[in-house]
Amino acid sequence: MQAKTILSVIGVDQNDDDLHSAIELCRESKAHLSVLVTALAAPPIGGYGEVTSTVWIEERERQTESLGRKVAATKAVLKADDISFDVTSLFTEYGWAENEIGERARYADLTLIGGGFLTDDDMRQEILNGALFQSPAPILLVPKGYAASLRPKTVLIAWDSRNESSLAVRAAMEQLTAADSVCVAMVDPSATIGRNGEEPGADVATFLARHGVRVSVDILSSGGRAVADVLRQHAVDIGAELIVMGAYGHSRVREWIFGGTTRSMLEQAPVPLMMTR
Repeated sequence: MQAKTILSVIGVDQNDDDLHSAIELCRESKAHLSVLVTALAAPPIGGYGEVTSTVWIEERERQTESLGRKVAATKAVLKADDISFDVTSLFTEYGWAENEIGERARYADLTLIGGGFLTDDDMRQEILNGALFQSPAPILLVPKGYAASLRPKTVLIAWDSRNESSLAVRAAMEQLTAADSVCVAMVDPSATIGRNGEEPGADVATFLARHGVRVSVDILSSGGRAVADVLRQHAVDIGAELIVMGAYGHSRVREWIFGGTTRSMLEQAPVPLMMTR
């Protein structure tokens, strides 16, 4: 994926770590940085009495003022760097956040979500849902302590022979062809003609090799462990700098209520994660 526009979603109360990470990524990629400063409006509290309504209105005014200050501060940081950028703000209700974030993400090649949002329980799910489900663009999730980069040397592909995995591979093709090593990892695959073929991983490896990707296939046994745990450990074992995977093999509701590989990887990514729905 060649990114010309990168959307970075940041929160009002975050420090500038995610912003600086986005700046470096755009400088490396020679991409335009579009920053969306986001605040979720405080919900009504208490009953409908006059005092409660006044408190609620005052709180929303404080939030709006904080959002304005964060936008101004963000612009000041960006003006000091020699990159192309724009800054917009989003002050929205919880029920609307997903759709509005998705709308912004549709006009970017990549949505960057940094470690600041990953530790924000209130906003994390809304941001991820919006970026993944309301936009075709991939997301790059970067945990705290890692640098955002679109030039990884070692990449792990979480492969399960489904359309979601195939779309993720295509979205990351530029990164895969440039990498020194790409590992296709499959956990407990079944060797069936209708699913993985007689030799699981062979088809996708051949497809990637024809694109010039230096690829290998690792068949992993779960040993009763969760698939996400196996993938995380293997990423660490091979020194992966990026994990590429598709989002949501099951229904979205089932994933969020009962858990699943997608949700687990989003919540505990061991290294930067590029994901596409």
